[in-house]
Amino acid sequence: MSNAIRKTLSLIGVVGMLAAVSAQSFAATEFQKEHPRRAEVNHRLENQDKRIHQEVKEGKMSKAEAKKLHKDDHQIRKEEKAMASQNGGHITKLEQKTLNQQENSVSKQIGK
Repeated sequence: MSNAIRKTLSLIGVVGMLAAVSAQSFAATEFQKEHPRRAEVNHRLENQDKRIHQEVKEGKMSKAEAKKLHKDDHQIRKEEKAMASQNGGHITKLEQKTLNQQENSVSKQIGK
């Protein structure tokens, strides 16, 4: 077997192994998307989104106020995703507590 063929086969093997590892990592992250701590944080964000829309609909909150709160919630969601990406698809109890405190701050501004 020529040296060029050996190099090509080696390269194909390495690419195959990387593809397999990437697929496993992706699957683990997707599975962890429903991790209980992540689900709780994201459920609260969804609930707050509905509450904000309801306040605007009822005329209890201006669209500008709603936009600011939606922006705050969007930032919390981005932070949750970033935390999860650093922890194999889940968030730690401390991270959950931090995110919940941020959500509490936004929640207190809804319905004032």
